Amino acid sequence: MQAQDVMTRGVISVSPDDTIARAVRLMLQERISGLPVLNNAGRVVGVITEGDFLRRAETATEHKRPRWLEFLLGPGRLAEEYVRTHGRKVSEIMTAEPITVAEGTPLEQVVALMEKKRIKRIPVVRGDKMVGIVSRANLLHALARLAAEATPTTVSDKAIQEKLLGELASQKWAPTGAIEVIVRNGVVDLWGTVTDDRERQALIVAAENVPGVKRVNDHVAWVDATTGMVFQAPDDKVELPRAI
Repeated sequence: MQAQDVMTRGVISVSPDDTIARAVRLMLQERISGLPVLNNAGRVVGVITEGDFLRRAETATEHKRPRWLEFLLGPGRLAEEYVRTHGRKVSEIMTAEPITVAEGTPLEQVVALMEKKRIKRIPVVRGDKMVGIVSRANLLHALARLAAEATPTTVSDKAIQEKLLGELASQKWAPTGAIEVIVRNGVVDLWGTVTDDRERQALIVAAENVPGVKRVNDHVAWVDATTGMVFQAPDDKVELPRAI
């Protein structure tokens, strides 16, 4: 999937000269946590979010530091903070030169940027013009749509077993040599041992994601590599979530 497949079009925006009060009203009215900032040419020049309003003079939440720390920070840094806590225009508190992506950017890259930069939304541009925005909410909507489209399928036990073994073989964490997979009437039984209990849950998830699987029975024992103690499966039956 690409950015254009999940992005919101017709995005609400503000201009650099808009007042902060207008930006706040828009965010409250539209129930959104951030707005792109566009200049007169429709180019993205910034982003303003809820985080930009955390420390404001109106709510008496400005940074209050001891004098020695203010001295170390210097007048430039203090002046910059003053603008952000007392500014009246969007341009004075927005994050300038925001990260953007093109319409054809793979969704994997979009998510990687969100994680790396710790941001919740990325404007989508065509040339210099913004055509949409991808937010975390868009990713949730896409996930919900794909999950709803997934329909149960009838698959042979042998095909399920081969699919699961193939998936485990492709994963570096999977202890393939210590795990046995038995499939009967769509029910997967996992047997064997792991040396990290987190591998157990990963094995179950891998099995649950194979088309045709009705249920996963966990018989995997955990061997504590430090003490040599063996712990049996905490729950022998793990039901798949039922469709609502």
